Formats: sequence, structure tokens, C-alpha cells
Amino acid sequence: MNVLVTGGAGFIGSHLVEALLARGDRVAVIDDASTGDFANLAAVANHPALTVVHGSVCDDLALDELCAACAPELVIHLAAAVGVKRILERQVGSIVTNVRGTESVLRAAAQHRVRRVLIASTSEVYGKQDKVPFREDDDAVLGSTSLHRWSYACAKMLDEFLALAWHRERGLGVTVTRFFNVTGPRQSPAYGMVLPRFCAAAVAGGTLEVHGDGEQTRTFLHVADAVSALLALAGCEAAIGRVVNVGGTEEVSMRALARAVQAAAGRGSITLVPYASAYPTGFEDMRRRVPDTTRLRQLTGWAPTRELRQIIADALADARG
Repeated sequence: MNVLVTGGAGFIGSHLVEALLARGDRVAVIDDASTGDFANLAAVANHPALTVVHGSVCDDLALDELCAACAPELVIHLAAAVGVKRILERQVGSIVTNVRGTESVLRAAAQHRVRRVLIASTSEVYGKQDKVPFREDDDAVLGSTSLHRWSYACAKMLDEFLALAWHRERGLGVTVTRFFNVTGPRQSPAYGMVLPRFCAAAVAGGTLEVHGDGEQTRTFLHVADAVSALLALAGCEAAIGRVVNVGGTEEVSMRALARAVQAAAGRGSITLVPYASAYPTGFEDMRRRVPDTTRLRQLTGWAPTRELRQIIADALADARG
């Protein structure tokens, strides 16, 4: 089929593009390289079924021309401002990119009669919810607007509202995917992503900085498993009009994660860094963030195939490379 991937030169996007091409799809990519890197597509750069456009999803004309040229039957919208560090440093641009970009993609998809659209969201939308594990229909609990870290959650929540509104009012075949800490090869440590940051420090024999007391917990999902979930949902008619969690199953504290990386690398030291030092402009964290993936499993039969040990090993290999 014809597939348009926004943010296709990014971390998740580049792995997805490779998987789509491998199964025989024709793929068009649009990416502004703000957080992605076209080098991520080096392995498929000369593939005859791949079209790559350097452009922004906020550019309505570029989107319209690309959709007219490639006639997508499926759009997977991954383009977004990502990473806590980037969100805090580029506040206005992050909000505009996340909200305006999604609005433009939805409008273009409807205009060009795209049959299926997947909109990438984030576990951040659950905010300070303390009812664990998180289920798709749970309430969102966000913090004060004086703490800008909540702007990302708010923007992505608005993306979800927009996507579901386009489905209900215009019949667009939308599915929202809420990612929980997807990680693996090609993920940059530059934007505050915790596992590549730990791995880069360990490989260099440096210090793995754990923020806060290190007892906050997360689950991690290998990017290959995230891609298989996206492909499964794209082919699932029952997922249309639904929000679906996509995440791992092994809950781990940040301190334990740092120790596991240190042990696997055989080097590096660990230190605790207060949030006030790591984020001088203010920050608020969640103690636990664990997904309930029952809906995804029931809809598609999907299950993650890589344990945390393998996820760490692949991230370390990428850091060494």
C-alpha cells in the first residue's frame, strides 16, 4: 500500500520506514530534521519505493503536494517536538509543532481521503495520575501551567481530542497510539532520553546521572516491538476511533536501570542529581508510569518480544557504535 510517515527520519520513524519497505509498501517521508536525522534512513536511502521530503508538517502546501503525489492509503503521524530537555528549552516552538502539525496532518488526510491514520501520542497525557497501571479511559491529572513540562502533555492531549473529533465528525479512520518510553538503536541522548543517556555515559566510563531519588519507575519498550504494534494497529479495523496504549511490561526504577546499564557495560559510576539542579526552571516528575496494554493485546494479539535485558544490550551496542 501507499504509506506516508511524518517524522520518518526520526528514531521510531526510521525503523518504521524500514519495516514498511521490507513488507513491500511504497513509503513517502516528510521530516524537517529538527530532532530526526536523514542518516537514520541510510540503509534504505536508494530504495525505489521510498520518497523523502525535507519539510515541516506545519507546512500545509508541502503536505498537500506530497499527499497528491503519493496518494497515501495510510498515514502514520510521528513528527513532534520530543524530549523533556527540548520541550523546556524551546517552549513556544514545541507547542506549535505538536498542535499545529497534527491539525495539518489530519486536515490533509481528510482532504485526500486517506483510509487510515495513526496519530502518535504519549503516556505524558496521564500526567500525575497515581492509579497504576494506566488504562486508556483513565482521567488525566495535569500540573500547574507555571511548570512548562506539562505543556507537552497538554499539547499531545489536544492532538488526541483533534484526532478523535475528526473521526466522529468527518469519519476519518483514526487510531491514537500512546507510547510509553520507547527506546533502542538510533535514539539520541541529546534530548534527555534516559536510557541512551545512561548508555552514552557508561560507554564513555563517565557518570550516569539519576534525577531525584532514583526510585521513580517506568517500563521500556524496544523500538522493534513498537513498530510491530503500529503495523498491527494499522491493519486493525476495530482499532478505529480508539486510543491504545503501547508499552512494555517490566517496571524498573531509574536507580535500578542505571545499575543494570553499569553492570552490562562494565564501567561508569552512578550519582543522584536533584531535580532542581537538573531542571533549574522547575520540574515535576511522576513516581510510577506503567501501561495496561490489555486493549492492544485484545485488538491485535500483540505482545512485546524483547526483555529489558535485551533492550539495554541493544542500546549499549548503539552507544558503542
